[in-house]
Amino acid sequence: MAVLAKKFGAAIVSLEHRYYGKSSPFKELTTHNLQYLSSKQALFDLAVFRNYYQELTNKKQNLSNYENSWFVFGVSYPGALSAWFRLKFPHLTCGSLASSAVVLAIYNFPDFDRQIGVSAGPACKKALQEVTRLAEEGLSTSANAVKSLFGAEKLNNDGDFLYLLADAAVMAFQYGYPDVLCSPLVEANSSGKDLMVAYADYVKNYISDGSVESYGQQFLKKTTIDADSNEVTSSRLWWYQVCTEFAYFQVSPSNDSIRSSKVDTKYHLDLCKNVFGKDVYPEVDITNVYYGGTSIAGSKIIFMNGSQDPWRHASKQKSSDNMPSNLITCHNCGHGVDLRGCPQSPSRIEGDASDCASPDVVHKARQQMVEHIDLWLSQCQDQDHGGIFLV
Repeated sequence: MAVLAKKFGAAIVSLEHRYYGKSSPFKELTTHNLQYLSSKQALFDLAVFRNYYQELTNKKQNLSNYENSWFVFGVSYPGALSAWFRLKFPHLTCGSLASSAVVLAIYNFPDFDRQIGVSAGPACKKALQEVTRLAEEGLSTSANAVKSLFGAEKLNNDGDFLYLLADAAVMAFQYGYPDVLCSPLVEANSSGKDLMVAYADYVKNYISDGSVESYGQQFLKKTTIDADSNEVTSSRLWWYQVCTEFAYFQVSPSNDSIRSSKVDTKYHLDLCKNVFGKDVYPEVDITNVYYGGTSIAGSKIIFMNGSQDPWRHASKQKSSDNMPSNLITCHNCGHGVDLRGCPQSPSRIEGDASDCASPDVVHKARQQMVEHIDLWLSQCQDQDHGGIFLV
């Protein structure tokens, strides 16, 4: 973003999504109080803010009825918001970059796990499947011992623990550090070393204690806003959106699954009911009717996805009229690789691509992205739009 802003002489304006961070309208995040948390409301917030900020800028510069060129960006769910904002408010923005944009709400999402298997490769996939088998076996005989190995004693629900084990592996492929996970696991599995210890070492190194606890449903039921840790708040908030709008239930495929078969539809629905109440249900069809899913009828939207990212199966992966889509393919090209680079832990502000397995592929995709942005901004400026805001 910083590089793009410098190239186009633009100002970057960043908004905080309602309820997240310090933008909560309530002191308690009860289910009743979360009723105004939705993607639709967030889009209206952005539209209202965009006009407010334009008027404020005009006032400071003593201008009247002046319009800057606005271009919206986002990665992941914010990437979807970026695409949807261009769809719903095309008169307020010159275009959109929708990076790893999850525009398709999906009830059951077995392709998520299948992609992890493809991204992992045969040897690592086999090791991860063995981890799942050993974990299930351990839970049936000595659950506390297995959970303590991962620092997950507070996860009373076995399903929550099995979800943690699956999600920990996801992080490596999603965020561009697959070898950190796979190399020690494959080595342990082939040499007869303790595979569970090897995987537990990875989990403890890459997932903090607080993050492990956040997988527990008792943790997700907390309604008090934690001023010291946004993680407490954001986990509950995102699950509320999952349980009301998007689902993305990362269920195990019917065969050759990495994650436990116990992470099924019932597990997710039970979580939603236990955490938010019996009347909460993901209205996936309504979400897709409202936005269009991967058949989104927008224009001047760039879709970018990384080949190893499981979330790409909820994004638009085929180009259509005035909506180019680019799949950036390399060994560690993950979520938001076009903006964030590889790997993404720690993140680097300029999205360094030097550690991507194929830097030239990332650079080429970025050049195509810049060409589209340049074209659409020039078309906007032909309509008497002035300076540029990236939001």
